Amino acid sequence: MVNTQMARAKRGEITEEMRVVAGKEHLDPEEIRLKVAQGLVVIPANRNHASLSPEGIGAGLKTKINVNLGISKDCANTEAELDKVRRALAMKAEAIMDLSNYGKTAVFRRQLIDLSPALIGTVPMYDAIGYLDKKLEDITPDEFLAVVAKHARDGVDFVTIHAGLNRQTVEHFKRTSRVTQIVSRGGSLLYAWMEMNRAENPFYEYFDRLLDICAEYDVTLSLGDACRPGSLSDATDASQIEELIVLGELTERAWQKGVQVMIEGPGHVPLNEIAANVQLEKKLCHGAPFYVLGPLVTDVAPGYDHITSAIGGALAGAAGADFLCYVTPAEHLRLPSLEDMREGIIAAKIAAHAADVAKGIPGASEWDREMSRARQALDWGRMFELAIDREKAERYRQESMPAHSDSCTMCGEMCSMRLMNRIKGGGGA
Repeated sequence: MVNTQMARAKRGEITEEMRVVAGKEHLDPEEIRLKVAQGLVVIPANRNHASLSPEGIGAGLKTKINVNLGISKDCANTEAELDKVRRALAMKAEAIMDLSNYGKTAVFRRQLIDLSPALIGTVPMYDAIGYLDKKLEDITPDEFLAVVAKHARDGVDFVTIHAGLNRQTVEHFKRTSRVTQIVSRGGSLLYAWMEMNRAENPFYEYFDRLLDICAEYDVTLSLGDACRPGSLSDATDASQIEELIVLGELTERAWQKGVQVMIEGPGHVPLNEIAANVQLEKKLCHGAPFYVLGPLVTDVAPGYDHITSAIGGALAGAAGADFLCYVTPAEHLRLPSLEDMREGIIAAKIAAHAADVAKGIPGASEWDREMSRARQALDWGRMFELAIDREKAERYRQESMPAHSDSCTMCGEMCSMRLMNRIKGGGGA
């Protein structure tokens, strides 16, 4: 018997994870169960992730954020990455993706899973070459699946698999004239493997075996978008949409086996196409939760892509996207530093909350209302408590203290809040 969150929800069972999610979302557990059964909500919860505090991602729930980190050959400092993990957890990121592709990835991954109450995701394709110690073209389909199984046994809650890049999609891609080709790292590796071996994508060809691995450990399948646009010029093109159609077909196959699914999305998308991208995913993939990278709304802001992605993320979230992958100022430039990561998290949290206000998520608007009340009352302590980034707000206040403690150095004694409080309180100007 399959005992995933989805399979149990379909049998009418409310799991402990569903109860935890319902509590966090201030919803009835039965509502969570029904949405998990329908595939509209996922609760990534590997049965081997003992430290997990479950989160729900999907329709009617708060927009969640993911933080990417991991070890690379040029920056192989495990302790530095663990510092990022601790900072991300302290900042209450709901998910962390380990994108390590060099060295002792299994050791770092297990440390991360043991430490983290947040959801943990990976891209097993990144790990395959180093873990197997083989050239890409020499890896067999069985070995690719063995790497996925290893990640699942270790306790990973969700895995990104680019199963939609099949031979048909590849042949179509070859007939296009994309500016930035295939920018997905995992997708480009699979494309290269398929071309060198003149073979079908092993994750597409042996999709049922992949589902069996996911079902055994209750790993949520995050279906990656190998053909996501890496530039505005390539947004919403035929390659992207054709792959999305395949992902919709794979979603239904996964649901039949009780495997939870979310769909990954673009990428670089102009403002006027973001809502349409969300609507397409929801339609073609049957309402499965949508996980977006950004999207970045311009290509010309290196060093500021946390801002370009926050703009796109807020619009995508308001249109129905469920999960935002943070982007840091270092995007396209280098491995993010601890401070880059912090700025990326704050930007993503702002975007997620703005989306929740637009979607009418319970409690979202009340948070803003409380901040407005605190501002009118000039209650600085309360304002800091409510701030997304308390540390920065307090530092700015301390760096420039006003003569009148109930105002700030922008307006001083001409502070409109201060004036209105005095006039309406009968104290005069």
